[in-house]
Amino acid sequence: QLYREARECLTLLSQRLGSQKFFFGDSPASLDALVFSRLAPLMKAKLPNGKLQQHLKSLQNLCNYCTSILSLYFPWDGGESHPPPHPAGLGGEAEEDPHKRRKQLLSVLVGLAAMLGYAFLSGIVSIQRGSVGPAGRQPIALEEEEEEE
Repeated sequence: QLYREARECLTLLSQRLGSQKFFFGDSPASLDALVFSRLAPLMKAKLPNGKLQQHLKSLQNLCNYCTSILSLYFPWDGGESHPPPHPAGLGGEAEEDPHKRRKQLLSVLVGLAAMLGYAFLSGIVSIQRGSVGPAGRQPIALEEEEEEE
């Protein structure tokens, strides 16, 4: 029953889409994002039971719809599972990684130094020097001790 209802849903989506590029004309809407998020995995994934996948592949306009969105919004994928090739001269990912980490660490340190500098200069944070006794308590002055006794 579940497969029958899913097949019916796909058929109704196919009828609603018709020959349009998107469900509501020439530009995508939130419905297009929702439908694509359900159809693309169904179309691309290897499933143990391919009945629903075969039905989707028989609905050519839905397949074209998914392929069009993939090529338009995910051009590096284009239906394949490979990432885009690196431009010539940049080297492999293994060569970039140490430099990438160094740049990330450096930018974090520069940001931290800038924030601390701003806090000191604007008076948000100030350093006061003073002696602290045991357990973090301030020592009592001699005059205060005499008054307590």
